[in-house]
Parts: sequence; C-alpha cells; structure tokens
Amino acid sequence: MARHNESQEGRSVRLLRVGEQVRHALSDILTRGDVHDDVLARHSVSVTEVRMSPDLRHATVFVKPLLGANEDVVIKALRTNTAYLQREVARRVNLKYASKLKFLPDESFDEGSHIDSLLRSPQVARDLDGE
Repeated sequence: MARHNESQEGRSVRLLRVGEQVRHALSDILTRGDVHDDVLARHSVSVTEVRMSPDLRHATVFVKPLLGANEDVVIKALRTNTAYLQREVARRVNLKYASKLKFLPDESFDEGSHIDSLLRSPQVARDLDGE
C-alpha cells in the first residue's frame, strides 16, 4: 500500500521539495556567476532537474547548456567546481548533511526531439492518413 505522501512516480513529496530547493539554489549560483570558472562564465547553464536519494545525502543534477553547445566541456567544468557548489548549496539549503552533487547531461530534450521527428516521418503520416 502506497504512503499518502508519495507522488505518482513513487518519490516522496519531501524528496521532490528538497530537490527543487537544491535546483533553485544551483540555478541562482550559476546565474549570478558566483563560480569563478571561465567555461561556466561563457555558457548559460540550465539546471533542469535534481533527484535526491532517499537519505538526502546524494543529489543527481541534470543540466543542459544553452542550445546544448559544448555540453561535455560544461559538465567537466561543473564537476571540477563540485566542492564549491556543494558548499554553497549546503549554505543555502538547510539540511542535516550536505548533499554530494553528481552532474549529468539532461537527455530528455534530445529524446523529445527524436520522438517529434518520428511522429513527423512520412511512414507515420501515411499510417495516420489511413484512419
């Protein structure tokens, strides 16, 4: 039986709330340019989602640079500055433990584009016209 405080995805409301707080904190840090890194200063980075582990000690951060440009370089720069970002997030989000951040590229936009191109393909259009 599902607990009353779980969302449809099975993650608790608390995990979702804390993930959003971490996402907002990281977005604010990156938008203000608080990280003194040349790569991050040149690229606009969107923090699309943060997934927290059940014990709130680990956060998987999904990011996407503007227009997907230089994604590998931006991910490397974020990973290089992980210690600073963890300290800043811990300072801004009041938790018992500072969450360890793990940065990954957000593939959901690419998947959405792929599905869109499949739906617009001539084969699918032909099948839809037959109905």
